[in-house]
Amino acid sequence: MAQLWGGRFTKETDKLVYNFNASISFDKKFYKQDMQGSMAHVKMLAKQGILTEEERDAILAGIEGILADVESGKLEISDEYEDIHSFVEAVLIDRIGDAGKKLHTGRSRNDQVALDMKLYTRDEIEEIDGLVRELLAVLLRLMKENTETFMPGFTHLQKAQPITLAHHLGAYFEMFKRDRGRLHDIYERMNYCPLGSGALAGTTYPLDREYTAELLGFAGPTLNSMDSVSDRDYLIELLSALSTIMMHLSRFSEEIIIWNTNEYRFVEIDDAYSTGSSIMPQKKNPDIAELVRGKTGRVYGALISLLTAMKGLPLAYNKDMQEDKELTFDAFDTVKGCLALFTGMLDTMKFNRDVMEESAKKGFTNATDAADYLVNHGVPFRDAHGIIGRLVLYCIEQNKAIEELSLEELKAVSPVFEKDIYDAVSMDTCVNKRLTLGAPGRAAMEQVIALNEKWMEEHPAL
Repeated sequence: MAQLWGGRFTKETDKLVYNFNASISFDKKFYKQDMQGSMAHVKMLAKQGILTEEERDAILAGIEGILADVESGKLEISDEYEDIHSFVEAVLIDRIGDAGKKLHTGRSRNDQVALDMKLYTRDEIEEIDGLVRELLAVLLRLMKENTETFMPGFTHLQKAQPITLAHHLGAYFEMFKRDRGRLHDIYERMNYCPLGSGALAGTTYPLDREYTAELLGFAGPTLNSMDSVSDRDYLIELLSALSTIMMHLSRFSEEIIIWNTNEYRFVEIDDAYSTGSSIMPQKKNPDIAELVRGKTGRVYGALISLLTAMKGLPLAYNKDMQEDKELTFDAFDTVKGCLALFTGMLDTMKFNRDVMEESAKKGFTNATDAADYLVNHGVPFRDAHGIIGRLVLYCIEQNKAIEELSLEELKAVSPVFEKDIYDAVSMDTCVNKRLTLGAPGRAAMEQVIALNEKWMEEHPAL
């Protein structure tokens, strides 16, 4: 059992206790970040005269050799070590001798693990941000291709008013755009280096924390050493942001699942993103969308677990904080997998435009426009609302749409109707004369697309 402590103990740790306490099975995930942090720390120690240049060079060469051997598979990170820090230090000492024993000068595992987790999380935010940006690019392309694709808009899952597919997809573009904003905010807020905080109260060595922070690409050092080793706010914030991303993916997945049903037939999911049934040969199931919807709860669980772990902890570091890793790592992997698969599914999905438009023509989605027609001809809105309600009832009885009624039938409900009612309730008029952003539908959507293209250019990946 390789561990970084034990001098004041008179007997070995019980094997069950050791296994329960050890974190090597999961914290080996950030072996690169641990070695990256150690190399920056050693460079700073040499700059400050705490290590000689020869010791610095020997340690750096040793760590670089360990990293190369791990990545090539020549060296395995085994569970004989308590954690990744123990592994690196023990192998280093074995390879370069006494100089390796000076690696840990001026730091504690508390500030070391705080650093490793920040470095790893920072890398993960960059990767997740890139995946969200790829999804936004697909959405933007689909919006540009579907400014004339009519479909029903819904409230309460009831057909409400006709819209375009571009308008519908644009709502998700806004959601994921906000998600990127949250990721960027968290990145900026967390990007301060905790190394040099020691166990909780700093160190007596003359460290240059500004230099260490600069070497590692941080905006600067953290200001309070007790907070530095016990802060997990950035992980809670990130898990909250990831939960919101998953919520958005889940909502979109639910709609795709509905649109994919035989009853709707709005979309056809590519075979590469569908599965079949073991017993029913006709089935083509939207399993990717369903799994994304299901895995959302998994990410929510990570957030609630970490909030619960942190809620009663006094300052500064407590072992409970080791629980920040496994569920967080799982949440990172889950979100990345879901984003990549969902983007691929959406990018290859076929939209059945004729079916969508026909659905928009049914269900009286133009009823509001018929009421607006009456208002524009002098009828008070509340009266117009009642007139169109009676008209819809008549249409249901006759199994007709509003635009299929004769002018005589319309006038029997209200004498205000004239021939121009047919233009007022046509699909093109209902969608493209309705004002948003101070412009009618088609022009407003083109304006939105242009603004979003500009936003994408101004917000490259982190």
